[in-house]
Amino acid sequence: MNIAIVGAGYVGLVTGTCFSEMGINVVCVDIDERKIENLKNGIIPIYEPGLTDMALKNYRAGRLNFSTDLASCINDSEAVFIAVGTPPDEDGSADLRYVLDVARTIGKNINKYTLAVTKSTVPVGTSQKVKRAIQEELDKRGANVPFDVASNPEFLKEGAAIKDFMSPDRVVVGTESERARELMERLYKPFTLNHYRMIFTDIPSAEMIKYAANAMLATRISFMNDIANLCQLVGADVNMVRSGIGSDVRIGGKFLYPGCGYGGSCFPKDIRALVKTAAKYGYDMRVLRAVDEVNNDQKKILFEKLKKFYPDNLAGKTVAVWGLAFKPETDDMREAPSLVVIEQLLEAGCNVKVYDPVAMDECRRRLGERVIYSKDMYDAANDADAMLLLTEWKEFRLPSWDALKKIMKTPLIIDGRNIYDRSELTGAGFEYSCI
Repeated sequence: MNIAIVGAGYVGLVTGTCFSEMGINVVCVDIDERKIENLKNGIIPIYEPGLTDMALKNYRAGRLNFSTDLASCINDSEAVFIAVGTPPDEDGSADLRYVLDVARTIGKNINKYTLAVTKSTVPVGTSQKVKRAIQEELDKRGANVPFDVASNPEFLKEGAAIKDFMSPDRVVVGTESERARELMERLYKPFTLNHYRMIFTDIPSAEMIKYAANAMLATRISFMNDIANLCQLVGADVNMVRSGIGSDVRIGGKFLYPGCGYGGSCFPKDIRALVKTAAKYGYDMRVLRAVDEVNNDQKKILFEKLKKFYPDNLAGKTVAVWGLAFKPETDDMREAPSLVVIEQLLEAGCNVKVYDPVAMDECRRRLGERVIYSKDMYDAANDADAMLLLTEWKEFRLPSWDALKKIMKTPLIIDGRNIYDRSELTGAGFEYSCI
């Protein structure tokens, strides 16, 4: 079976690699010539555990290939997956220009039945726009070529994307025809031999499922952060509260961890896009607007805590930042709380020393030389007036408190992910603040 994946970013590259691992012949297409050349030379542009080894293995086996020419790949492919970016417009809605560019290229080039599959996270109604764009190009050619569209949203967690794709808890597919459904069943059969569920829906429902799932998870995070902030005021322990409500089987414990805000490529963008979609239909998503507002405020909370320790002036203080990526096991800094915190620190006149196990290059790309890049977490904390933990990498979980106490100018820890024990730190002579 031959397929094409358009877009060699996070979703496209993981999708193409995992399909090729199951014996499917995949061509990943991207307009970025440098990226494609790097991929051919074994240089993977993103950090994702297990991805590099799997991609190289399948490239060498000839099942995974890379190209900049979609037109040349289309008629060798039974399905074309659209996995290009959908960045937010200024008004928060999803920008579909790249998705529709791919659709038009498909319409200009297909000579046999082809299934166009939207893999990118797109608003409800996008697949119909893709269908119209393909048909318009066929009409211009005077060509009567059969095709279908389908929606196949991704539910990959960064840092665990390979496992999620290879052993999915569900595969959601929206189709309009039996032919499209059968093709998608055949494509995903290797992944569902262990009875992982395939959920077939109409196309608008499949598109909505992706947004609704992310909106629910983001809502749980912002809800718990709101509760944590109230706990701070009334003297309750949010970790005990989380444990108490999470034990309710109707609620469960996942995504109830308070922290310094969510980030990444999905939650912030998808929440705003869903709010914007609702507004186009005259409906106000009041809960989701509040979710976004709480999250934006939460990203500033560590700086506010720091100011309480240095109420007079932060200018000239040296602050260590442990963790730059929005979550562990990724180098993704899109919408990361670290970006908000670092900007606040710099505006206050602080010297900012940063360390992250994998996101240092990405930080340098975004912030240049405005911060000090440290060789390890202890180097970052050396002579620091405070250490702010923003990402709960495993190597940060059990540092040598004795070593930190000796090298920090002021033994102050502000924990944005609640991974440390207050009694342990205060017993070691640290001042400690958390969410």
